Amino acid sequence: MKHRLLFALALAGSLAAAAAAAAQDFQLGPLKIDRPWARPTVPGQSTGGGFLSVHNSGSKPDRLLGASSPAAAAVEVHEMRMEGDVMRMREIKALELPAGKLVTLAPGGLHLMLTGLKAPLKAGDQLPVRLRFEVAGEIDVVFRVENKPVPAAEAHKH
Repeated sequence: MKHRLLFALALAGSLAAAAAAAAQDFQLGPLKIDRPWARPTVPGQSTGGGFLSVHNSGSKPDRLLGASSPAAAAVEVHEMRMEGDVMRMREIKALELPAGKLVTLAPGGLHLMLTGLKAPLKAGDQLPVRLRFEVAGEIDVVFRVENKPVPAAEAHKH
């Protein structure tokens, strides 16, 4: 009977931890960071991409100024855009987060570029990243490394 109780408590704790990890939402003042994730990389690949959504429910704008991770030499905010017939990617120094708005970093657009990866990112890994905001400050979040399919529209942007 005692073993069953211990097993039930352990199972309940595991399920609670799994539910919290599955939620993948983080809160910093009026900023809600939703579902941070990164794509797996192949051995020898030194860069990776990170994606998330930030909802600023506050009455004042904020800006994402940068990020860092112990898994990479640098983390930069990048944007991709078409210039004529060419897709260009460039670093932006600050990402505007207007009051009351949702800003999404997604494949093929705004994203976090992780450079100088210390090891390949493998599906199932958890990647610690510190986000730095101008007003709200800093928050440590966890990016899940997931093998998500590439939408057809993105596949043709190369």
